[in-house]
Amino acid sequence: MSRVTKRKKAAAALVTPGKAHSLAEAVVLLKQSPAAQFDETVEVAISTDVDPKQADQMVRGTVVLPHGTGKTLRVVVFAKSLQAQEAAKAAGADEVGAEELIERVQKGWTDFDVAISVPDLMRELGKLGKVLGPRGLMPSPKAGTVTPDVARAVKEVKAGKVEFKLDKQGDIHLGIGKRSFSEKALQENGLTLLEAIWRAKPATAKGRYIRSISLSTTMGPGIRLDARQGKVEA
Repeated sequence: MSRVTKRKKAAAALVTPGKAHSLAEAVVLLKQSPAAQFDETVEVAISTDVDPKQADQMVRGTVVLPHGTGKTLRVVVFAKSLQAQEAAKAAGADEVGAEELIERVQKGWTDFDVAISVPDLMRELGKLGKVLGPRGLMPSPKAGTVTPDVARAVKEVKAGKVEFKLDKQGDIHLGIGKRSFSEKALQENGLTLLEAIWRAKPATAKGRYIRSISLSTTMGPGIRLDARQGKVEA
C-alpha cells in the first residue's frame, strides 16, 4: 500500500467530495494545492456517454490551445519536394525528409512527438504502421497531420495544437498546460478544449453526452467540474 504523504493529504483537504465546481473555481483550488518538486502537467479527464465502438459516435478533433501546452514538441515532416522541405524547416520542424527519413523510422527511430506528411507520401508511410501506429504517431487527415501545407501544420503544432479522441472506455484525457501557467491561461486553455469537445458531439449521440469532467495535476487529486462547462449551443 502506498503511503499518503502530507502533500497529498493537504491537496485532498481542498477538495469537497461530490461538489461540482466551475472551471474558474477548480483552477483556483488546483493552484492552491501543494506543489510537487517539478512543474506538473494540468490534465482534464472527460467521461462521455457515447459508444466508441460505433463508428458514427466517435468523438475526435483538434484544437489550438491559446497558451500552448507548456511542452516543447519535436515535429518530423515527411515531404519530397525541396520547397515543402524548406518551408517545414522554416516553420520549425525538427526533422524533415522523405525516403531516408522513412527508412530511419522503419529501423526504430521514434524520438519525436508529432509526425506530419504530405498526401503523396502516405502510401510509402504505410510501411511504418507497425512502428508509428501503436505510439499514436501515424499522420492522419482527421488530425490535420496529412496536408500539402506542411508549414502551416508545423506552426499550429508548435503553437499548441492538440488532438483529442475517445479511448476504448469512451473517455478523453488531455493536458491543457503546466501548473506554472497563470490561472487565466489555464482557464482559457481549458474552456477552449471543452468548447471544442462539445462541438464534436456526434449527431447520433443521445442522452447526456458528457457524463463527468475533472481537473487535476499530475500528482494531485481530481477536482470535479460541472459537466456543462464549455457547453456551446449548436
